[in-house]
Amino acid sequence: MGRLIIKILDENYFDLLINNEYASILEQTYDLTYINQRYSVLHAPISEFRMCLLGNQPYTIFPHIYTLNSTYSLEKSSVKSFQYNPNFSLFAQGVLIGFVDTGIDYQHPAFLNNDGSTRIQSIWDQTITDGTPPENFTFGSEYKKESINNALLDDDPLSAVPTRDENGHGTMLAGIAAGTPDLGEDFSGVASKAELVIVKLKQAKSYNRQIFCVRNDIECYLETDIMLGIEYLRSVALKLDRPMVICIGVGTSQGDHSGQGSLSTHLNDLASYHGISVTIAAGNEGGNRRHYYGVFDTPDYSKNFELRVDPSDPDFFFELWNHSPYRLVISITTPLGENTQIIQPKFYECREFKFIYGSTTLYINNIILEEKSGMQLILVRFKQAVNGLWQIKVTNLDKRASSFNAWLPSGPIITTDTFFLEATPDITITGPGNTSNPVTVTAYNQYDDSILIESSRGFSAAGVALPDLAAPGYRLTCPLPNNSYGSATGTGAAAAHVAGIQAMIMEWAILRGNYTTITGKNINNLLIKGAYRSNYLTYPNPIWGYGQVSVLGVFNQMTL
Repeated sequence: MGRLIIKILDENYFDLLINNEYASILEQTYDLTYINQRYSVLHAPISEFRMCLLGNQPYTIFPHIYTLNSTYSLEKSSVKSFQYNPNFSLFAQGVLIGFVDTGIDYQHPAFLNNDGSTRIQSIWDQTITDGTPPENFTFGSEYKKESINNALLDDDPLSAVPTRDENGHGTMLAGIAAGTPDLGEDFSGVASKAELVIVKLKQAKSYNRQIFCVRNDIECYLETDIMLGIEYLRSVALKLDRPMVICIGVGTSQGDHSGQGSLSTHLNDLASYHGISVTIAAGNEGGNRRHYYGVFDTPDYSKNFELRVDPSDPDFFFELWNHSPYRLVISITTPLGENTQIIQPKFYECREFKFIYGSTTLYINNIILEEKSGMQLILVRFKQAVNGLWQIKVTNLDKRASSFNAWLPSGPIITTDTFFLEATPDITITGPGNTSNPVTVTAYNQYDDSILIESSRGFSAAGVALPDLAAPGYRLTCPLPNNSYGSATGTGAAAAHVAGIQAMIMEWAILRGNYTTITGKNINNLLIKGAYRSNYLTYPNPIWGYGQVSVLGVFNQMTL
């Protein structure tokens, strides 16, 4: 146990995501942390690290890097009028809502009952090492309701329960979904009687960042830690025998955008279980010019496109995914005119390029068959990139009509001054939102019914109709750390709003006995059926999904 606690938190190790079918062999050499029946985390010493380890080993074992998906809405989705209807009066009492994010300010009035006791069932803080980990987990500290209530009575609550939310994103999400009303602040969460289960994520390890050229000062999180957090939420719901809504307010532009990543497939499975519903933020990548869609439409079956690199972004990466059966090659020219040779597709190869002019190093993997998706992946990683216009040339060796997608990283990993010159806002929904059973939520301005320009757009790269729904996501009143209130904008805030609505439906369906076998997928379908749709748009829509979320519409659909 002691070794595991050190290794999963120790920066002298980096983490890899492995399939459990290999666990019995690998655990003879490495320490593993069990996630679920399918996956474990392998802790590798940094003495084994090198940039071309990715290439010699499969892309799929390197955890993706996730970032946060957000920076007066209740009437707009008919929540208030529906809740105060005496025939329904749904506030999600008895339902759990779980968050895997930046933690929570547990002292905030938004998470207290009228008697001053907490509405939080438990908190798992992955960053605190001197407490007791949750049962069957090997690191971090768990604080249950009794401990939180005792701390709230203490003159110095943080001396007893020292978990904090320094960022505020997790506090914001939890408040929008389920905050206790505060008339003086004109605030109320959607599901104001739900109870909360919170996971505070630890920051991504340094060498896990380095493999994807992500700086250490960027706030970001590892896919493996998110998956462990989800398992914790599920374990609490099972122990309490309560229905649960899981709200995911983080996202990544890594992967093939077809919902086949490890976290995506896991959440897709969970949303098919009885009593578990999942809502996912679609992402805020629609206006950042980070997606390029290439079509081979010239006689030589080549496509040239340009990438502007800002001086503030020397280290970063992009991924180019080929969803066709045809083989692609790539060559890259620096702003100073130096050129890589043509990089052919291989199974296991990592090419390193250093240039005469400037200090740039490129690592290029042209992976002919990425294991998880079965697609071709070209991964390009930049170290100390020369600023200016980079020229990228992709050629279809088989000279067949086809297309490809390239994505730069999401969130604050790069600035908005690094971008593709001919970018498209479509197919920008971040993982794990490119999947079918959870509800993937985009954000609109509830004051003028306009989509937020930064909201990621569908469909998925596989053509699946996403996002599912649009929800209010512009300047939503929300709690913030240190007993304050502010406003939040983005698809994370919109997803939290929908999580509260899902919890209301859970109360009606399971706890009131109207549909006791309901699954998350069923709730997704009910929300789609009940959504408000404009007469001037075609649905499903890559911007609006199936329409604007409406609780009243859901129940109207179930009446004859």
